[in-house]
Amino acid sequence: MRVIEVVAAVIVRDGKIFATRRGYGEFKGMWEFPGGKIEPGEDRRHALKREIMEELDTEVSVGDELCIVEYDYPDFHIRLHCFWCTVTDGSLVLKEHEASGWFPPSGLGALGWLPADREVLDRIVESTEKINGKS
Repeated sequence: MRVIEVVAAVIVRDGKIFATRRGYGEFKGMWEFPGGKIEPGEDRRHALKREIMEELDTEVSVGDELCIVEYDYPDFHIRLHCFWCTVTDGSLVLKEHEASGWFPPSGLGALGWLPADREVLDRIVESTEKINGKS
């Protein structure tokens, strides 16, 4: 099975998380954290900055890695590297997605997520609770 290495941005602002709804392909209409494929020889953080600029016309600061998700889709295996990010310049212009929004961590579970991205949700809630001193 082919393995696809991807990066995703968990963009945070004022205690909320930015999420996008896919506007194309097999998973059209499902929610995901923005990002994309890592090009051969490319550093993960550079790949994430490039992907966010391409998809959202926005510069981000890439922080700590939140988690790595390994997930088997029917035709491929995905290795998803998720990083905490903040916007440093730009206004998150949707170029490939059909919708987006800022959501409190507790509200993320109500969205229809791509399977690999769904696995990130628990880690976000755990981490934001630690950041806010709740656990």
